[in-house]
Amino acid sequence: MGTKERVKLEPLGATFNKLWSATLASHLADGLFKTAVPLLAATLTHDPVIIAALSAIVMLPWLLFAIPIGSLVDRVDRRKAMGVANSIRFAASAILTLTIVTGVVNVPILYVIAFVIGAADVLYDTTAQALLPQMLKPQLLERGNSRLQIGATMVGEMVGSPISGILYVVAIGLPFISGTLGVLLAAILVALIPGSYKRILALDENGNEPAKTTLIADMKFGIKYLYEDKNLLKLVLFTTTVGFWFSATGSTMVLFMLNELNVAPSLFGFVLLSGAVGNIIGSTIAPRLSGRFGRMNTMAIAIFMSGFVMTIGGFSPNVWVWIALAIIGGVAMAQWNILLMSTYHQIIPNELFGRIHGTRRTLVWGLMPIGSMAGGLLATIDLRAPMIIGGGLATLIALLGIPFVRSLSRLVG
Repeated sequence: MGTKERVKLEPLGATFNKLWSATLASHLADGLFKTAVPLLAATLTHDPVIIAALSAIVMLPWLLFAIPIGSLVDRVDRRKAMGVANSIRFAASAILTLTIVTGVVNVPILYVIAFVIGAADVLYDTTAQALLPQMLKPQLLERGNSRLQIGATMVGEMVGSPISGILYVVAIGLPFISGTLGVLLAAILVALIPGSYKRILALDENGNEPAKTTLIADMKFGIKYLYEDKNLLKLVLFTTTVGFWFSATGSTMVLFMLNELNVAPSLFGFVLLSGAVGNIIGSTIAPRLSGRFGRMNTMAIAIFMSGFVMTIGGFSPNVWVWIALAIIGGVAMAQWNILLMSTYHQIIPNELFGRIHGTRRTLVWGLMPIGSMAGGLLATIDLRAPMIIGGGLATLIALLGIPFVRSLSRLVG
C-alpha cells in the first residue's frame, strides 16, 4: 500500500510540464475555434447537411493520412513533428482569419481550411500520443493522461469556448484572431521542449538494432500488426462503431442549440461549458475509479453512460435539462477517453506506437466523416433525430460490448 502511494506522488517531470503547457495553449485555441466555427457556419448557411459536411471534412484526413503519418512519426523526431503540425495549423488559421476580416469567407473556403487543419491535427495528435510514453513511466501514464485531459478541458472548454461566443458577437473575427495567436504560442512552447524524441528501437535477440525499413513497409506492418492482435483489433472495431454514431450526434449540434433550445449565439460557448465541467470531474476521478473498481469495469460503464445520456439529451425540453445531462455525459466520456488511451499505451509497444496508432485512428476517426453526414441527413428529418437515433445505437453497441471490454482486464493487470 505504501509503495502505491509513493508512486502516485511521484512527479511527472519538467519535460512533461513543458508538453502540458504547449497542450494548454493548443487547446485554448481549439476551444475558441470550437465555438466560433460552428457559429460562422450557421451564419453562412442553415442547411444541416452543409454544416454536417464541415464536421465530416475535419475528420476526413484521419481516413486519408492517419496510416502514413503514423508510420512517419515512428521514423522522425516526434518533437519536431509536433512543431511542423503547429506551423501548418498556424498558417491555415491565419488565412481563415484574414478571409473573415476582409469579408470574403464562404463555405468552400471554410471547407478547405477545415481540411488542412484536420490534416495537421492528425500529425499533432499521433505524435503527441507517441511521445507521452517516452516521457513517463508506465505507472504514471494514467496520471499524465488525466492531467492533459483536465488541462485541455479547463482552458479549451471552460475558458476558450465561453469567451469565443462573446467575442463572436462583438466582432466575428475576434475569436479567430485569438485562436490563431493561441496556435502560435503552442508552436513556440513545443519548440522549447528539450531533447530528441525519436522512437526507441527494440533490439533483436543478439542485441542489434533491426534493419531499416521503408515507409510503405512500415504502413503494411501497422495494418498487419493490428489484424493479428485480435484483442486490439476487437477493441478498435468496438470504438469505431461507437464513435461512428457519436459523430452523428454532434455534427449539427449548433443548429439544435440555436433553433430547438433557443440558445443565443453569445451563450453558445457557455452551454458547451457544461460538458467541460463534466470532463473535469471525470478526468479527476478516472484514475481513482480505475484503481478501486478496475480499469475495464470503469471503462465499460463509462462508455454505456456516454451513449445513454446523449440519447436522453435528444428529448431535452429546454437548455437546462440538456446542461445537466451534458455534465453527466462529460464525466463518463472523460473517464472512457483517459483509460482507453492508457490501455493503448500499455498494450502497444512504444517503438511501434505511431504505426499502430495511425492504423487504429484510420478506422476509428476515418469513419466519423460518414457518421457526421449521417447525422446531417437525420437532422433534415428533425434536429433532435441525430441524438436520439445516433445516441440510441451507440448505447446499444456499448451495452453489447460490456463483456468484451471487461475481459481485457487480463491484458493490463
